[in-house]
Amino acid sequence: MNRVVITGMGIYSTLGKNLEEVRGSLYQGKSGIVYDPVREALGFRSMLTGAIERPNLKGVLPRRMRVGLPEQGEYAYLATMEAIRNAKIDDDFLSNHEVGILYGNDSSSAAVVEAADILREKKNTMLIGSGSIFQSMNSTISMNLSVILKLRGINLTISGACASGSHAIGLGYLMIKQGLQQTIICGGAQEINVFATGSFDALAAFSVRNNEPTKASRPFDRDRDGLVPSGGGATVIIESYESAVKRGAPILAEVLGYGFSSNGEHISVPNVDGPVKSLQMALKDSGLKSTDIQYLNAHATSTSVGDSNEAKAIHHVFGTKTVPVSSTKSMTGHEMWMGGASEVIYSLLMAQHDFIAPNINFENPDEHSAKLNIISKTTKHKIETFLSNSFGFGGTNSSLIVKKLS
Repeated sequence: MNRVVITGMGIYSTLGKNLEEVRGSLYQGKSGIVYDPVREALGFRSMLTGAIERPNLKGVLPRRMRVGLPEQGEYAYLATMEAIRNAKIDDDFLSNHEVGILYGNDSSSAAVVEAADILREKKNTMLIGSGSIFQSMNSTISMNLSVILKLRGINLTISGACASGSHAIGLGYLMIKQGLQQTIICGGAQEINVFATGSFDALAAFSVRNNEPTKASRPFDRDRDGLVPSGGGATVIIESYESAVKRGAPILAEVLGYGFSSNGEHISVPNVDGPVKSLQMALKDSGLKSTDIQYLNAHATSTSVGDSNEAKAIHHVFGTKTVPVSSTKSMTGHEMWMGGASEVIYSLLMAQHDFIAPNINFENPDEHSAKLNIISKTTKHKIETFLSNSFGFGGTNSSLIVKKLS
């Protein structure tokens, strides 16, 4: 079995447009959540969202490549280019090697809605535009990036709700471990617009602290009232250790374990047994004990049942007040399809710079979070090995264990 390492990473996030900006925001405990008047005008219960600037790729990509990219595809492109640069991968390497892409994405709502609006208003399909189909397909990111980068390896979108980005890395890890690929671009991306989140708002799943945007996302806090939608793009380059050494790549970390499970119960309400199995499977796959983990980045989205059940699962596997825990969603909001990939990057940035980013807005624990070692202020801490949880609708669970190597 091959060892699987991370040789590059890149991000375009509500916390910053690159790794350096994001690291600073994590250390400062800076929130990326804002009030959005557009949501109020459309009758949303919650007017809150993660804030991110839409990139302008004119002059960066030819028009024929831009027209097929939806919003989240633009975020993914910028994150991927940063990751490729950091991994010291050039065009020759992409041309001469079988590089794959596994990317997490579970919606492309804006393109679908915009095409439907044109059709209803104009009654003419020819006015929809040639790029619409490529923007609206769920495989839009892996499809577009594989063409832009001229990739010749595995080309697949991972659609696993809010665990999509994590499963993308996990499945890439399994493929490389088994020798089926040597290098894979893995990640996740999420669009930030009203079309993508209106149905979530209808579930009363979002926080309505509309007058306190930066205090609205409160994972594990007793007074939480719902999540805040967010998004962006996050990419890691994973490859076999042999490949990385052969080409003199910077080796940032090693993926040691991947655990997954399905709750098999309610479509939107999580349970405890599924996350416990995912955590235990990741530990078993890595060959580590729970005491070998120096930090756990929780999925915790700031919903009552979700946070409580994850706290129970973590307590079941790790015990009382042991591993340091925080949820970076307290700052970013819930990045959904992107979150499983971005939170690996957030955690690795912490490991590289010896600190734990705070679970901001954690003021009063409930009966379950009180049993965890939740970090509410930026804390200096040596992290060698960390675990990242990601869970999603349909009861899909993913846990990744990563060890810093440089």
